[in-house]
Amino acid sequence: MSKRKPNKNKGPAIIDLDLDSSDLDSPISELFRYEVSKHRSCWRHVFAYLIVQKKKLALKDIELIKKRYPCLLEFPCRFHRGERLKRKGKREEMKELRPPKDAKNAVSRKKEKLDSQAFECKEKLGSEAFDRYFQNLWKNLSEDKRTSFAYLDCMWFSLYLQPSSRDKVLTWIKKKHIFSKKYVIVPIVCWGHWNLLIFCHFGESEQSETHKPCMLLLDSLENADPRRYEPDIRKFVLDIYEAEGRSETKDFIYRIPFLVPKVPQQRNDVECGNFVLYYINLFIEGAPENFSIEGGYPYFMKKNWFTPEGLECFCQQLYSSSE
Repeated sequence: MSKRKPNKNKGPAIIDLDLDSSDLDSPISELFRYEVSKHRSCWRHVFAYLIVQKKKLALKDIELIKKRYPCLLEFPCRFHRGERLKRKGKREEMKELRPPKDAKNAVSRKKEKLDSQAFECKEKLGSEAFDRYFQNLWKNLSEDKRTSFAYLDCMWFSLYLQPSSRDKVLTWIKKKHIFSKKYVIVPIVCWGHWNLLIFCHFGESEQSETHKPCMLLLDSLENADPRRYEPDIRKFVLDIYEAEGRSETKDFIYRIPFLVPKVPQQRNDVECGNFVLYYINLFIEGAPENFSIEGGYPYFMKKNWFTPEGLECFCQQLYSSSE
């Protein structure tokens, strides 16, 4: 039998990240309609893209890419197909050994299962859906809250990471006047996963004794190592300060505390967007007048911050009011 020759024309789908300056004038959601492979959220895709761009990579560069952009399909919480089949076979065996229940109990169990799955998230939120729900949440805030908060578009950080669109993003941010606000909400979606970045007291000067700037990163998937974003976020913040012509030194900006509180975690691999929306809602409701690392951090942002039932109720109300 002859060996099949490899098809050199086939390979993983590649993301084209080069944007013309004219494209940046179109709506944000239109800039990301490209094909991606099933590994679009991990190091494999980044590595493939760099190879196509003929970038020379040392072994340490590859290891850094793998650490910064881990593959979410490789987490130990996911079972291989063979393991799932074994577990399914064991469940079927147990069903045969169970004594039959009366009809009343069977109906009760079925109703309980339906109730628990009443708001089961089927797929990840895209940027358009996320923005629609966020705008609905924002318009219902009181005037006092709006004067204390600002927000950035959920796609701006991803766009900033592309050199061809970096200056444009910084221009958009400048129009938001974030240094006049106590808090700035920055939803982030990178490689298929949602996080929430919050800037606190960025308008305060280096000499301020009462209000100290800091950054919060809320991640519902802590196993993916949220701190891998820190280098890019710090560069992002430095460029924002410099674009605004602020007087703070580079050393001061790089010493701004970067905090990752322990918050409730997602239960599957698709509900990270819902968690970020709920983080935003609860943070805006409970944000202290003066956020202090020494005085009260992490405040309400703890593992028991909210329950799954609270999240489901919030999403049901938000989704129904956005229709």
